[in-house]
Amino acid sequence: MTRLVVVGTGPRLYREFMLRGIGERHDVHIVIGRPAEWETPYVTGVSVVPGMTPDGIAAAVQEIVAEGGVDGVMTWAEDHVVDTALAAAAAGLPGPGPDAARACRDKHLTRSALAARGVPQPRSVLVGDLTEARAVADKFGYPVVVKPRGGVASQAVALIHDAGELAGHFPSAHRLPAADLRSPDRSVLIEEYLTGEEIAVDSVVRNGQVMPIFVSHKEMGYTPYFEETGHWTQAADPLLADPAIIRFLTQVHTAIGYSTGATHTELKLTDKGPKLIEINGRLGGDLISYLCGNASGVAPGLALAAVSCGVDPDLTPVRMSCAGIRFAYPPWPETRVERIAFDEAALPPETDLAVPLVSPGEVVQLPNKDLMEARVAFATATASTREEVSAALDQSLAALRCTWSPA
Repeated sequence: MTRLVVVGTGPRLYREFMLRGIGERHDVHIVIGRPAEWETPYVTGVSVVPGMTPDGIAAAVQEIVAEGGVDGVMTWAEDHVVDTALAAAAAGLPGPGPDAARACRDKHLTRSALAARGVPQPRSVLVGDLTEARAVADKFGYPVVVKPRGGVASQAVALIHDAGELAGHFPSAHRLPAADLRSPDRSVLIEEYLTGEEIAVDSVVRNGQVMPIFVSHKEMGYTPYFEETGHWTQAADPLLADPAIIRFLTQVHTAIGYSTGATHTELKLTDKGPKLIEINGRLGGDLISYLCGNASGVAPGLALAAVSCGVDPDLTPVRMSCAGIRFAYPPWPETRVERIAFDEAALPPETDLAVPLVSPGEVVQLPNKDLMEARVAFATATASTREEVSAALDQSLAALRCTWSPA
């Protein structure tokens, strides 16, 4: 059995299914910031690194490798993409390469690498203050997108229609922590707004060869923010075999020099072809990989483990279904939760998960300039068609029983 080091495990709700699957096929040693809890049944070794500092992670992985028999090191945690790439390189194990990992974490480095290769993307300028931001927006013409250079989960990303909106939203993007960037004083991007459907492609990469696993189609809401209110994926998505998409993904990964690992690439399907929104050096968040398993039977976590150990992954679908997730939100900008639960008798048979994300007594907010964690519950469903999945998710969220009031 191959021995695999996993750096960071993430929230149990969103990552236990992947660690379980990997633990069935590999001898797993985890590097985490606390004693193991729910992870224990799936691992054979634990290294605790308080604070999960870069130096601490590097030392822990080096110690595990020194024991011998390590075949690969991987992560699905955004915060540890660069640390894991450095550890893999130091150990001579497969990985994306430290520079490629940094390019995935730093949206300005991504833009610069793609621009040098002529890869299609929106116009983008890095700015340090509101005056510069206004000048760029005037040059591009409104609407524009303001986004933090190192943010995740669309936090502080907004669609801006005029100078007044820019002044209102710029501070939120500017104050996000950017300590791991090489020039944190210039931490905001002003970008051209692209029209067209936005999708994401999760891929594994081995020695520079990009292998798409699945396409996720986004459901968006809460303009001017880019809140992802749901996703759906299907095993037989024609975009997986679209030559233009394949060619584009190869161009993007080549531009940043990404060698081995997993990526979550977000792109717009414009009338001039695909253009990059961003690339992340790990699998997609939340339960996107879970949906892939439900739709096709392919396990993205196992695919990442395979390439991290220098082995070709098995991406052969074993079923041809469609799967989706949809999130529920509070009714007021600030809402106090008094009771929240799903009526299980009202859930359709296509639903497999229906989970509240908050507890009675909590105060939750709708998406705003400084907060993008406004979800109060979610449901997932699997069926033969997109239409059936959507109908099942509508019915599932209708089964959510809440008592709440404005806070």
